Order: sequence, then structure tokens, then C-alpha cells
Amino acid sequence: MASQDWFDKDFYKTLGVSKDISDAELKKAYRKLARQYHPDSNQGDAAAESRFKEISEAYSVLSDAEQRKEYDQIRAMGSGARFTAGGGGQAGGFEDVFGGMFGQGGGGARGQSYSYQQAPGGFDDILGGMFGRGGGRAGFGGAYGPTRGRDVTARTTIDFVTAVKGDTIKLQTADGKPITVKIPAGVSDQQKIKLRGKGEPSPDGGEPGDIVLTVSVRKHPVFERDGLNLRVNVPVTFVEATLGATIEVPTLGGAPVKLKVAAGTPSGRVLRVKGRGVSTSKGTGDLLAVVQVAVPSHLSPAQREALEAFHAVEPPENPRVELLEKARE
Repeated sequence: MASQDWFDKDFYKTLGVSKDISDAELKKAYRKLARQYHPDSNQGDAAAESRFKEISEAYSVLSDAEQRKEYDQIRAMGSGARFTAGGGGQAGGFEDVFGGMFGQGGGGARGQSYSYQQAPGGFDDILGGMFGRGGGRAGFGGAYGPTRGRDVTARTTIDFVTAVKGDTIKLQTADGKPITVKIPAGVSDQQKIKLRGKGEPSPDGGEPGDIVLTVSVRKHPVFERDGLNLRVNVPVTFVEATLGATIEVPTLGGAPVKLKVAAGTPSGRVLRVKGRGVSTSKGTGDLLAVVQVAVPSHLSPAQREALEAFHAVEPPENPRVELLEKARE
């Protein structure tokens, strides 16, 4: 693409569309023109081939939200704007930049013809970098090669165990085509997984786009994620918490483990089981058992009498003293 192209070429006019056209209508207009002027349908027609390249170039820019925004901003600088090499004390312009890139002195000779092969990576690589886009032919697609297919967004919901352990699942695209998706161990809720080459095909034989899959994870009735750790609330009786006990704690997808509850354990204390959390390439978490003292809702007359007898001899401590003092600070 020549230095003056984004100023001189009206990509909207090339595609026969208005500047406020939607993405869907833009694609529709492009496909119609691409079918009409595609080289396969116009063998030996140099004019049709040239027209097809112009159409592909225009669509490559306008179909990309960032490129379209940059193009509109550059065009808004003024119709017929010229960036030329400076001379006689003038600041160098667009052609100075190209002259420097191709090893020419000063601002470069005006009217110099620069071929696509003169720069490492290609002319569109240089323009891509100057306008803040990645290198490669994808930036200008149809101008020098096939355009890349569009990416497609999709969503799926998986169960908690699949998210933690990882698995291979089968999904179906909008057109009914089955695809296999590998869910990595430790995937989190709303995480995105890129399925390369599974998006829309290229309209002119280029690489297909990707599917960007957003994963929703169903809640588990017992466990919660805490980074790489798994958290579970474990109820204990008043007597167990007071006198101490050994209890069983569930694990995700495995046999329960035994934990020792120390005498005088308060509600909310966290007991840790090493290595029984989420295991990923970044490490393995722990199982966090949060003690919850359970209060009996029904007491027999004998049980109530026993508790009242205990209350009569229990230590005269008010567990809310510290709370009341902090509230007055």
C-alpha cells in the first residue's frame, strides 16, 4: 500500500456502502462483490482481479474495528491531505519515513517507487506497526494475500468438577458441526478459551478464524474455589468444638479425610489439608475446612437440664467484651 493510500482511497466508496454501515451489512456487501469479481470466476480478466484486490483491501480495513477507527480518523484530517518529504528546512513527512526504512538518504526522492519486497516482512508489516497493529499480512488482507476468517464468540457451561479436574468435552457449532474442546484443569468461571482455526472460514482461501469460548462454571453444593484452594464449611457440635474431636471432611472426587479439631476451637477457624485443592501447571492448592459450630435446635428435658447445670458452673466470660470495646473506639 502506498504512503498516500489511506488518504486517497475511499474504502466506503469501493464497497459501495455508507460510513455508518453496520458490521453485518458490511460483510454482506463485501461477499456480494467478492463473488462477482473473484479471480476464479474471471480467469484472465486483469481488471476484475484488480477490482477484487481493491474490494478485499477495503474490507480488510473496515471489518476490523480498530483499523476502521484509525482509517476514519486519518480520513477526517482532510480530503486530499498530503504528507510529503520535507525540503529546505521543512519537517519530513510520510515519505521521509519510508525513505529511512528503505535505506535512502534525506527524505527520499519524490516519485520513487517502493516495491512490496523491499522491506523485511513486507510493506504491510511496516504500515501495521506504524498504525499500532500487529505485523503480517493479516493487517491488509486482500491487498497482498488472502484475508483471514473472522473470529466467533461462543459460551458453554460446565460442572464444577470438570472445571477443577479438566476434561475433554464435545460441543456443536451454530451450523451443527461437532467440535472437541479440551478443558484445562483449574479453568475458572468466565475464563476464555481460544479454539484456533475453528471460526469462520476465509472468504478467499486464507486462514480460518478462531472460536473464543467463554466458560461458565456451575456452583458446587459443597465446595467453593479460593484461587487454587478449595473451601468447604464443616459443621461440628458444641461438645466437639469444646472438648476436641477427630472428624471426617469430604474431598472433591475422593474419599473423606480425617481432621483433628483441637479443644476450644471457635467457629470460623480454618483447618488446612495440604495438596487436596486445585492442581494446575502453576501449582496445587489445599483444602480449607472452615469449622462451623452447630447449635442444636431441639433439646430433650434431660439435655436442657444438663446444659443449665453447665451454665451454672461455666467460666464467667463475656465473649462480646472485645467487640463492644472496639465499637466505642
